[in-house]
Amino acid sequence: MSMQILVADDDSAIRTVVSQALMRAGFEVRVTSNIATLWRWIAAGEGDLVITDVLMPDGNAFDTLPKIKNSRPDLPVIVMSAQNTFMTAIKASEKGAYDYIPKPFDLTELVAIVRRALSEPKESRRQDAPDELHDSMPLVGRSPAMQDIYRALARMMQTDLTVTITGESGTGKELVARALHDYGRRRKGPFVAINMAAIPRELIESELFGHEKGAFTGAQARTSGRFEQAEGGTLFLDEIGDMPMEAQTRLLRVLQQGEYTVVGGRTPIATDVRIVAATNKDLRQLIARGLFREDLFYRLNVVPLRLPPLRERIEDLADLARHFFTEAEKQGLPRKVLSQGALDVMRRYPWPGNVRELENLIRRLSALYPQDEISAELVEHELSNDVAKTPGLDGDGGKPIDLSAAVERYLSDYFASFGDDLPPPGLHGRILREVEYPLIAAALAATRGNQVKAADLLGVNRNTLRKKIRDLDISVIRAIR
Repeated sequence: MSMQILVADDDSAIRTVVSQALMRAGFEVRVTSNIATLWRWIAAGEGDLVITDVLMPDGNAFDTLPKIKNSRPDLPVIVMSAQNTFMTAIKASEKGAYDYIPKPFDLTELVAIVRRALSEPKESRRQDAPDELHDSMPLVGRSPAMQDIYRALARMMQTDLTVTITGESGTGKELVARALHDYGRRRKGPFVAINMAAIPRELIESELFGHEKGAFTGAQARTSGRFEQAEGGTLFLDEIGDMPMEAQTRLLRVLQQGEYTVVGGRTPIATDVRIVAATNKDLRQLIARGLFREDLFYRLNVVPLRLPPLRERIEDLADLARHFFTEAEKQGLPRKVLSQGALDVMRRYPWPGNVRELENLIRRLSALYPQDEISAELVEHELSNDVAKTPGLDGDGGKPIDLSAAVERYLSDYFASFGDDLPPPGLHGRILREVEYPLIAAALAATRGNQVKAADLLGVNRNTLRKKIRDLDISVIRAIR
């Protein structure tokens, strides 16, 4: 007997394509355009899985989800939405939805999620009742790149899995770490952050684990470390790539054994913290150079999360600018808006400083100019000043320096970092991998995850592209338009 899927959406076109895809996959399908009918079917014991839009003509699916979970806790519910915000994904997770799918979506992916939901043991679908949702909006953007982030975060909220966030400077790594904590199961515990690059090497172990009185010169009293301060909550290890090797060894022991010893102490102390790490460096390259422990990398990299640079989510620029103007207004600065021309200028800019650079620009525009509407000329003037101060840009139009020159400069610094020694063997392969990853990721982002178009753009065979995606562990954004 085939499984029955209940589909609710007020858009007849979506109901049609979804039901056709599910029927081709061998499922029985019932469709409706309102919540009341959907609830009547569920209450009568019909359906093995539900797919529903959030906003329906006669109600909101989030209001019905608690009733569904109370009446039939083992019934998986997949939520669709065109809202595409971080809070939509979190609400879906906290209300007990099995998964959240932003519109537009890939039908093949939808069918795969349905199969996975129906194949899982019923016990694993149950979730604890969530606490009250927060009203703030910690992450901004509706681009396909951010939808992948929202869905990944929603899935991790009710777990204590260790997460490693990678991304360029200014992409919002600490903001994501805070969202993981504030909306996760440890939200009532402390969130403690430590920046490895900002602490002298000789003090890192003391900062992490604390020290006893007299443990070293100047230790005049017992001091608690960040692990103790974060007990029951989340410890955010920022710039983990800058952690010295001796501290890496201590951290690895904590992750393996769940306990640590303060500097100068003898008694092991059990710890209960969730670790979230972040870096703007390639940890695999650091491993190859002998600067990062491979076993620690695999302990930290349980759930890898790559934040896209602003240039890969440029469609979010207008929303981000409005958000930062609103924040500036809350701080007493005059209300401003961007002209269409100003937005066009900003969309052409490469944003080497990512979202942080955009936020700084918006604050300057709010504070320095009396005009209510910011023109293209004002934005060009401010961005030209940024280009002149930014290493790696030519200062004449904001274009990146020649790729060959950039690689040559990088290699010069790379060889210099080894002093009189040479880098480990295999340099050619490592450099090619480092160039391939951003090249293929950029091509996939530009083609919205369409691998046929990306392969044509790159001039490679599609099978070759697929192998590269798999070998380099590149996330693919898929969407139907």
